[in-house]
Amino acid sequence: MTDKIVITGINIITALGLNIETSWQNLLAGKSGIKPIQLFDPKDLETRFAGQLPENFEDHASQYIKKRIAKQMTRVSRMCLTCAKEAVEKHQIPVESYMPERCAVILGVVNTGNSSIEKETDEKNTILKGMNNALSAWISLEFGFEGPNYTIATACASSAYAIAQGYELIKQDQADLVIVGGADSIINPEEIKGFNALYAISTRNESPETASRPFSADRDGFVIGEGAGILILEKESIAKKRNAKIYAELAGYALTSEAYNIMSPKTDGEGMAKTMEKALKHASVSKENIHYINAHGTSTTLNDKYETLAIEKTFEQHAKNIAISSSKSMLGHTIGAAGAIEAAITAMSVHQEMVHPTINLTNPDPELTLDYIPEGSRELKITAALSNSFAFGGHNACLVFKKI
Repeated sequence: MTDKIVITGINIITALGLNIETSWQNLLAGKSGIKPIQLFDPKDLETRFAGQLPENFEDHASQYIKKRIAKQMTRVSRMCLTCAKEAVEKHQIPVESYMPERCAVILGVVNTGNSSIEKETDEKNTILKGMNNALSAWISLEFGFEGPNYTIATACASSAYAIAQGYELIKQDQADLVIVGGADSIINPEEIKGFNALYAISTRNESPETASRPFSADRDGFVIGEGAGILILEKESIAKKRNAKIYAELAGYALTSEAYNIMSPKTDGEGMAKTMEKALKHASVSKENIHYINAHGTSTTLNDKYETLAIEKTFEQHAKNIAISSSKSMLGHTIGAAGAIEAAITAMSVHQEMVHPTINLTNPDPELTLDYIPEGSRELKITAALSNSFAFGGHNACLVFKKI
C-alpha cells in the first residue's frame, strides 16, 4: 500500500491550555505552566509543584461529557475523552461516514488516575475507574468504533507507541481511521513520593516556573505534569477526497529497547541513536532533511546528556544544523501522555513552520552544545521532524513527520 498516512486532527489538553490553540500559542510565547500543586495539599512532600491543568478543566470537560458518564470516569479518562471529542468536532471528522469496523482507538497510559485524590465514594465505580483500557473504551463507545480499541503501557513512551501502532493498522489496511494518543496524571502524593525517593524530580519549590530546565548545567530532575494528546490518522486518499485539513504526514517510526538498565539509557546514547537511525530508514528520510527535533528533554542529568550524544551520533555534522526543543520545559513531563502531546506539537511545527523554545536555559551545560532554541520561538522551514520518547524500562520510540 502506497497511500500516505496523514494527520487530519490534533488536540491537546495541557498545563498551558485546554485545547491545541491555547496551548500552542503559549508554547510559542515561552510561558511556563508549572505552578504550586492545587489538586491536594502537598505540604508534606519534598516536591510541591507540577504542570497541573488550568483550574477550569472540569467545567470544560462537562461540555463534552454527561454528568452520569463522568461519574464513572477518572480525571484522566475525562481528559482523554474531552480531548478526543473536541478533536473530532473541531476538525469536522465525519466519523459516521466510515465503516465502524474500520475505525480504531489506540492510546498510551501509565496511570488512569485512580489514586487517593479521586476520593471515590461509590464502590461500583472503583473497577471501572481503575481499568487502563477504559481510556480507549470510552472513545470507542462515544463514536461507535468497532475496530480494535486498546491501551499500551510503556512508561513515558506509551502514547508514542500507540501512535506507531495506529500507523501500522492503517498501513496493513486493517483500518481507515485511527484515533491515537494518550492521557495521564501522576499528580498525587503516592507517585510524587516515589519519584522523590528515586531523586528523579526537581525540588525547586521556591521557583516552580523555572524548575524544568532541560540541557541546563544546573538541571536537577524532571517536573511532573498531566494532560492528554490526540491525533487522528487516516489515509491521504480518503482525507483528500473530503478536502480535509492535513497537518503533516506520519512518515514512519521506530520502537526499540535499551536492554541495559530499568532506569537508565546506555551511557553513550547508542540505544537512542539506533532508534533515530531506524526511524529515518523506515520513513525513507535523509538525515539532511531533518530540520527539527522535539526532544524527550526531561531536565534530568542523564537523559539530556545521552539524548544529545545520540543526536550527535546519528546526525554527525548535521546535528549542529538541527533546531531542538523540549516541550517539557513548559509543560512538565506528562508521562504516558508525553509522546502524544509532543507528537501533536511536532506536527503543528511542521504544519506552521514554527518551533517553540526551550525555556529556562540560562545556564547552558558546557558539554551540551547543540541548538536548543533558548532565545524564543522561531520560524523554520521544515521538510521533516522527529519526536523522541525514551522511557524507564528501556522503551524507546521515535516518530517521523513530513511536510505535505
